[in-house]
Amino acid sequence: MKTLNTWLVGLSLALVLPFAHAKPTTYDIDVPGMHASINFKVNHLGYSWLVGRFDKFEGHFVHDAANPANEKVEVKIDTRSVNSNHAERDKHVRSADFLNTDKHPEAKFVSTSVSNQADGSKLIKGNFTLNGVTKPIEIVAKKIGEGKDPWGGYRAGFEGSTSFKMKDYGFKMDLGPASAEVYLDLHVEGVRR
Repeated sequence: MKTLNTWLVGLSLALVLPFAHAKPTTYDIDVPGMHASINFKVNHLGYSWLVGRFDKFEGHFVHDAANPANEKVEVKIDTRSVNSNHAERDKHVRSADFLNTDKHPEAKFVSTSVSNQADGSKLIKGNFTLNGVTKPIEIVAKKIGEGKDPWGGYRAGFEGSTSFKMKDYGFKMDLGPASAEVYLDLHVEGVRR
């Protein structure tokens, strides 16, 4: 009986201790383009998709597997780094017709809440500032994985998606109803501080 009790106590500790030591952990987003990317696509007049990315951004996130209420995300994007693989188009996208980068060279997302969903995804709510306008958006995110890297660090990776309407952020140019929405795909790998 004593052996059984000892075994049960040991099993209980093995199950409880990992959660007892779980705590919010901050990760810095890895180098853009290397293991992190912010991609966008916009329907072009109903005929095709215009796709691109932002080459410069930075940020961090707090991950807490035991309590998503502790989780946070903050990202800053250099909107001047927009890249749709066409220099003349990128110049137009930076203009006052769209991103207005001379006046507003930075976009920013700051989370206000994170919650786990029944399907295993995370719902990240927050405020997105673009073209000098701040509005709430929601990002649906999924954890890809986490663990040690070959250089002695520890990493965690997520992917997410969201969308917004151009008119909500004061874009002056109207390309018609098929092109009203911008879709964002986010791929983020963070290195634990």
